[in-house]
Amino acid sequence: MNRTDRLVAMVLFLQGRRVVRAMELAQHFEITERTVYRDIAALGEAGVPISGEAGVGYSLMKGYQLPPVMFTAEEAVSLFVGGELVKQFTDASLQAPMMSALDKLRAVLPRDRQDHVERLVARTVVYGQSSRRNAPEAAGQRWLLPVQQGVVLRRVLRMCYQGRERTEETARDVEPLGVVFYGGAWYLVAWCRLRTDYRHFRIDRIRRLELSPEKFELRDGFSFKEHMEQSAAREKTLPVRVWFHRSAQERAQRESFATLIEEKARDGGAEFALYAWSLEWMARWLLSFGDRAEALAPAKLRTLVCAEAAKIARLHAD
Repeated sequence: MNRTDRLVAMVLFLQGRRVVRAMELAQHFEITERTVYRDIAALGEAGVPISGEAGVGYSLMKGYQLPPVMFTAEEAVSLFVGGELVKQFTDASLQAPMMSALDKLRAVLPRDRQDHVERLVARTVVYGQSSRRNAPEAAGQRWLLPVQQGVVLRRVLRMCYQGRERTEETARDVEPLGVVFYGGAWYLVAWCRLRTDYRHFRIDRIRRLELSPEKFELRDGFSFKEHMEQSAAREKTLPVRVWFHRSAQERAQRESFATLIEEKARDGGAEFALYAWSLEWMARWLLSFGDRAEALAPAKLRTLVCAEAAKIARLHAD
C-alpha cells in the first residue's frame, strides 16, 4: 500500500472507532509506530481534525465523517458476521478486500451502530471448516439474529430447546453471552438459569424464542474469550471415518453434530471424515441407517457397532 492510500485508509480506520492507539494502527497497517506518528502529523497538516492524548490514543473530532449510509443495525451486523465467515472460510485473495470493505462500512455507521457492531464482533467466534452441504440448513435458521440482539442488548432470552438425543422440549431462561460457530453450526453461549451454569445451545435446536424486556448484568469474573479457550481445552473429540450410501448422505449431513468431509466415493456412496464427541453415541446413530452406513475407523467404533447390533438381534430373537 502506498502512502496516499494508507493515509486515506487510516482516516477510514479512525472514523470507524472511538479511540485508536498508535500500536493498533501500526499492527493494522503493518508499519512502525514512528511511521504512524508521521502519518498522523501529515493528516493534521492536511486539515483532518485528529485529536490525540498520550497514553489514550487518537480520535477524529466529533462531526467529521463521511455522509452516513443508512444501514440498519441488523444489516450492519449481518455484513460483519459475513466478514468473519469470509476470514475463516476463504483464502487471502478475498480476505484483504473484505476487511477493506468492512472498514469503509464501519466508517460511515453512526456511533450507536458502531458500538452495536463492536459489541457483537467482540463476542462472535468462528471455528472449524465450512460445509457447503450444510449451507442450506444454516440459511434456513431464523434464530441467529434475535440471539445476537440478546447478546448485544444484554436481554434475557426465553426459549424452548430440544437437546441432543432428547425428544421433549425444555423451557429455559438464559442470559446470552456470545455466539460461536463450530462443527458446521451456530451455538449460543449463555448462562442457563435452569441449570445454574454456563451452557452452549445449538441454535438450530431452538424451537421457540422470545427476546424478553428483562436486562441482566455480566457475572463477576466472566470473560467470553477465556470461557471459549477453556471450553476448547476441555473438549476431546475423536477422529472417525464412516461410509454412507448416497441415499443416506442428505440425512447424515442434516443430523450430524460435526461437519462431514467427503474423502472418497465408492460402492454407491462415499467415505467421510468427521469428529465424534462420543463413540457410543456414534455407534447407535450409525445403526439407525441400517445397511446404508458403515463404521470404518477407529476399530473401537466398529466393535461398538457390532455389540449394539448384537443387542438388537437378541432383543428380536424370540
